[in-house]
Amino acid sequence: MVKPELLAPAGDMERLKMSVLYGADAVYLAGTSFGMRSFAGNFSPDELPQAVKFAHEHGVKVHVTVNTMPRNEELAALPAHLELLNDVGVDALIIADLGVFRMAEKYAPRCERHVSTQMSIANHACASAWYDLGAKRVVLARELSLEEIRTIRQNTPKELEIETFAHGAMCVSYSGRCLLSNYMTGRDSNRGACAQPCRYQYALMEEKRPGEYFPVFEDEKGTYIMNSRDMCMIDHLDDLMEVGVDCIKIEGRAKSAYYAAIVTGAYRHVLDDVAAGRPIDPVWRDEVEHVSHRHYATGFFYGQPGQYFENSRYIRSWQVCAIVTDCDEQGNATLSLRNKFSTGDTLQIVGPDLRPFSFEVPVMRDENGEELTQPRTPQMVFQMQLPKVVPPLSILRHAVDLSPQ
Repeated sequence: MVKPELLAPAGDMERLKMSVLYGADAVYLAGTSFGMRSFAGNFSPDELPQAVKFAHEHGVKVHVTVNTMPRNEELAALPAHLELLNDVGVDALIIADLGVFRMAEKYAPRCERHVSTQMSIANHACASAWYDLGAKRVVLARELSLEEIRTIRQNTPKELEIETFAHGAMCVSYSGRCLLSNYMTGRDSNRGACAQPCRYQYALMEEKRPGEYFPVFEDEKGTYIMNSRDMCMIDHLDDLMEVGVDCIKIEGRAKSAYYAAIVTGAYRHVLDDVAAGRPIDPVWRDEVEHVSHRHYATGFFYGQPGQYFENSRYIRSWQVCAIVTDCDEQGNATLSLRNKFSTGDTLQIVGPDLRPFSFEVPVMRDENGEELTQPRTPQMVFQMQLPKVVPPLSILRHAVDLSPQ
């Protein structure tokens, strides 16, 4: 079995650095146009070369999403965008439109072309057809079982790479192809602006009684008729490897830098253990429970997952307190504040290739050397003596239940 590439999200430069340093083999991101996450932050034309340079310096590839379904009037801007991606050294483009796929061949010849999950590739004939058109990789529909993926792998050219999502939010619609947001809010889900109306709380209104809302509920908190759980395949990476997947993908370009770091680090360690035949260190499996998430499931890999009716709330049990910007050989660290904490609190540190450990917060000092018991200003820079040397972008966090009641 071949160890799959680990592809992690990079919504902006901070999230890119987290994904890279916490163990991604490749990152996927978008420019400020033609990407399916309009509100992720994304990368301006000036930032794209910096992003590619940082990733490549760390041996990490860069995939850029050009996966909207552009309208006629948008096509004129596409050649220049593709040429920019080609010239700055982007490794691959993730594409969901056949016309864009053809244009990428002409205007970005140095970039591999990967076919987005939005093309709903669900059989080997379709996958092979894309290969014949020039695709290096296909990102399979999220609705496939492991056995269906195995069949696709066995009946497609070995040079064609197969990618599948392994972790993150799932959509109520088939491979994310949804018009509910367009209909309800005017925000086009197929051009990166989904308002996620499947997460809304709904009521019933009778035609002749405007303004009177009748509850629709399965329990005291509402109804979850369009609810979906988050995917989590960290316990089953051996199965993904066994069916021949070349790349496993973590969803989350619109999620936090903390999410990118923790989930990427967890999958990095578990994937390496599985590939090497080592026992899995349970601390890394537990890390995916430390980020904000909905109840986990294994998607369609083992058959129909069934509807989840209990609730649609996110589980938020940990909060970031600070980010380490540097640390000397004595453990003297400079940190940037994210959320309040105090001297004497028990915090946990996790970092790039750093196994999580707990410690009690000592006296802290501001940039002028004045003693602090509780840093307060957002993004405030302060100093702390840590129990051991940690790498930059290590994260200090503490347990706190932020889940809605």
